Amino acid sequence: MTAPAIAQRAITMQVERGIAVLTFDAPGAPVNTFTAAAQQDLRSAFETIQRDPAIRAAVILSGKRGNFIAGADIEAFLDFRTAEDGEAASCAGHPDFAAIEKGKPVVCAIDGGCLGGGTELAHACHWRIATDRSKTAVSLPEVQLGIIPGAGGTQRLPALIGLQAALEMILTGKTVRAKKALQLGLVDEMVHPSILRRVALQRALELADGTRQREAKHKGAGEMLLDENPIGRAIVFRKAREGVLAKTKGLYPAPLAALDAVAAGYTSDGDGYQTEARLFGELAMTPESQELVFLFFATTALKRDMGVEVSPLPKPLPVERLGILGAGFMGAGIASVASPAGTIVRMKDADTARVAQGLAAVREVMREKLVKKQVTRPQFDDLLLSVSGTTDYSGFGNVDMVIEAVFEDLQVKHQVLREIEAVVPPRTIVASNTSTIPISRIASASVRPERVLGMHFFSPVHKMPLLEIITHDGNDPQVVVSAVSYGRMLGKTVIVVRDGPGFYANRVLSPYVNAAGLLLDEGVSIESIDDALVKFGFPVGPITLVDEVGLDVATKAGAIVAEAFGARMAPNESIQRVIRSGRLGRKGKRGFYLYDDDGRKGGVDASVYDLLPTGQKRTTVPAERIVQRCVYAMLNEAVLCLEDGILRSPRDGDIGAVFGIGFPPFRGGPFRHIGRVGARAVVETLDELEREFPGRYQAARTLRAMAVSGAQFYSAGKPV
Repeated sequence: MTAPAIAQRAITMQVERGIAVLTFDAPGAPVNTFTAAAQQDLRSAFETIQRDPAIRAAVILSGKRGNFIAGADIEAFLDFRTAEDGEAASCAGHPDFAAIEKGKPVVCAIDGGCLGGGTELAHACHWRIATDRSKTAVSLPEVQLGIIPGAGGTQRLPALIGLQAALEMILTGKTVRAKKALQLGLVDEMVHPSILRRVALQRALELADGTRQREAKHKGAGEMLLDENPIGRAIVFRKAREGVLAKTKGLYPAPLAALDAVAAGYTSDGDGYQTEARLFGELAMTPESQELVFLFFATTALKRDMGVEVSPLPKPLPVERLGILGAGFMGAGIASVASPAGTIVRMKDADTARVAQGLAAVREVMREKLVKKQVTRPQFDDLLLSVSGTTDYSGFGNVDMVIEAVFEDLQVKHQVLREIEAVVPPRTIVASNTSTIPISRIASASVRPERVLGMHFFSPVHKMPLLEIITHDGNDPQVVVSAVSYGRMLGKTVIVVRDGPGFYANRVLSPYVNAAGLLLDEGVSIESIDDALVKFGFPVGPITLVDEVGLDVATKAGAIVAEAFGARMAPNESIQRVIRSGRLGRKGKRGFYLYDDDGRKGGVDASVYDLLPTGQKRTTVPAERIVQRCVYAMLNEAVLCLEDGILRSPRDGDIGAVFGIGFPPFRGGPFRHIGRVGARAVVETLDELEREFPGRYQAARTLRAMAVSGAQFYSAGKPV
């Protein structure tokens, strides 16, 4: 008879010199999370600590090197059916952390990421030590999931570090590195990882002996004035609310609820914890939170997807040396993210002036990192040394990958491809940063087409998270896997799409921008169009976007997709007229909007209306209709991309739209949004628009079938 398996505990305890050392090491998991089992282990351990008179204090640390606690078990959120379920989950954690806070001294030893519930646990401890490892950081990222801290974070953090600093963390979800955490009073000391355990044990002994007391955070006179009287706090809360509304435009309910929860902690009836739990539960059931949680699961699943369906999976080739063709805006941008990833970069351009401009652009990005204290001065110097420039192909003889970022012209790309392959080793991967030209057409000039693919970065490269890897039928799977692996090494969210004009992101963006241009053709004001889409949730409106991208670039991309897809993508007259006038947008300091010498956007350039078909004559279209005309064109095109095999899954389409073109995250992406609205309602609107604008809104076959069958792009539960 086989003995029953004994479940491994997430938290184990051993006692040394009267100190209970708790090690959190979730079995079989890459990071520690507060699953139901882990919470029970924690509860049992502290019950034992409180009962046992031989135990005088405790230390809690992680058994996972470089990772402390990643927070709550997000999968548990999928089990919530009502707001009361979420509220109950929050309430269940409050007594556990309260018992820690009110019990024997506890030292929290933080090495690596400390997120969400891990940070809230640290708040409840009596002494906090962080390592000086670069990965060590604390955060309360709950607002990024559309919820608020639910284990006391909205109550303990203000008391620990002050109201203003606490609100900044809670309302933004920002990550605080160890050094800054020490300055804020979020941790009490910082040590090298090698001595963390020893120091934590010593501090626990000192706290137990009474030879060490935790010092209260020192507050300046101004901070005390604001924190410790009702009038001062009212000012802080009012300013914070104004800031939240300015940033979110009221589209995200979580930051406003977080303000209410924090404020409740200062009321005389002391119902802060109850308010936190209630609001946590309410938020967990909002559509905004459910879509943000979806994106969390989708991006997590994507990290395990290497973009090919072959077995066994090829091992990625290392990319330690990178050649970049073109030192312009995109080439320099790619260099600026490759260097911090540990890559030696060699940029080539036609003349020394262009190379110098590219190196200067890289330096500016690195300087920004230095100013923000993301790198030290020695690291800054090392990063600059790892990027060099040339006007010939010297230094390209041993590169592992070349990325060409030259002008969007097929003949030019064929020329540089031939030049590249004449000087690089046969093993080198050659990637094009083209945004619209099919990769198969570029690869047709190659002697090794299996090693040529697309790596479409988005502008500005150091800020935009998405990277499209574009494959063609002849690609070697190992080349694809290597490109995906390297893209993730650069910190990018990577989707793999099949070859085709515009690929995915630019293809779905084109009908959206075209619809906005057609509204301009009819005489709708620039402000009305942009405002309607910003209120829908896009970070900027489509006309602003065209200015940002560059009118010349947008027109070039639009021509390629129009040639491929005909009437559905036929260009509008307004944008064509503006580009013919010589306006380039932000980079030319003049487009639909005016820009100052530093490129900062001003108001609409009223003179641009003289270039448009209706001149200065304006007409009005309701904001809801503006949104339908622009957004539904995008939704339909996303489904057509899935039908054409450009997308491998709806998940990739949603991630690509959110992280690449700014589709509102709280709406989940085009496919999730279709699910919310309903395929039948989407088809009805498309049919109505098609009658008004023949050839532009013909609903995809898949949408029509779903409208009849009631099928969904996603089954119940988390996306995988």
